[in-house]
Amino acid sequence: MKSTSMNTHMGSITIDNEVIAQYAGNVAMECFGIVGMAGINMKDGLVKLLKMDSMTRGINVALDSNNKLIINFHVIVAYGVSILAVSENLISNVKYKVEQYTGIEIEKINIFVEGVRVID
Repeated sequence: MKSTSMNTHMGSITIDNEVIAQYAGNVAMECFGIVGMAGINMKDGLVKLLKMDSMTRGINVALDSNNKLIINFHVIVAYGVSILAVSENLISNVKYKVEQYTGIEIEKINIFVEGVRVID
């Protein structure tokens, strides 16, 4: 499914999953310790840091059977930070802001740490 729909008393609202991914990515980039989203080349098994304009390739948005969102992040974190602390911060910020933005409840946020980078 490429979009998420909800029905209200005034009609139906459809939000493209790319819009949700873009917003979630912007929220994630505000979190301390996140260097960026990771793009994975399945053929070569290589991981690369995605630029801001293609960051949604590192984020997967899906709707489960209960009409709740499942968001998968493939991230690169900063060297020397606690991955647990960064992950908890990312989950809480994304959950709150995306639910407020879309009005759709988030069932699960999965974080896949694909690499570590030293930031200047």
